[in-house]
Amino acid sequence: MDEIGELIIRGASAAEGYWNQREKSRRTFAGEWTYTGDKYVRDADGFLRCCGRTDDMFKVSGIWVSPVEVEAALVSHEAVLEAAVIGHEDSDGLLKPKAYIVLKEGFAQNDALFESLKAHVKDKAGAWKYPRWIDVRADLPKTATGKIQRFKLREEDAGSA
Repeated sequence: MDEIGELIIRGASAAEGYWNQREKSRRTFAGEWTYTGDKYVRDADGFLRCCGRTDDMFKVSGIWVSPVEVEAALVSHEAVLEAAVIGHEDSDGLLKPKAYIVLKEGFAQNDALFESLKAHVKDKAGAWKYPRWIDVRADLPKTATGKIQRFKLREEDAGSA
């Protein structure tokens, strides 16, 4: 209970493989089981709660961090319109949350706002989950359907290291 793990499913509607992608098929399909690539936690009542995609999640101090949870905490702050969170290595090579945010009209970036955002996330999501770095943007990379593309932020972050 309360431990995050990858959701593995089986059923008649599952695919048998990816067309012309043998390695991806071997990683995803194991007999009748399908590895979804999604992380879930089962609560004390037996309900499953989605924590995010396996490739988006990262560990901080040995504890899984769901970018979705940190992003929800950030956008619940009065100044934040949109947020995306990735793992970023600190000077010791340890992963910590890094936030990319779009501010609502009428708000400006400054140290007081950043400290307020960090405290807000600590209160809403947990002390280890607050973003150590906050990058304010005019917009965030998205798909045609409006889903934030964290992988593009990870690629950009890796290129600037």
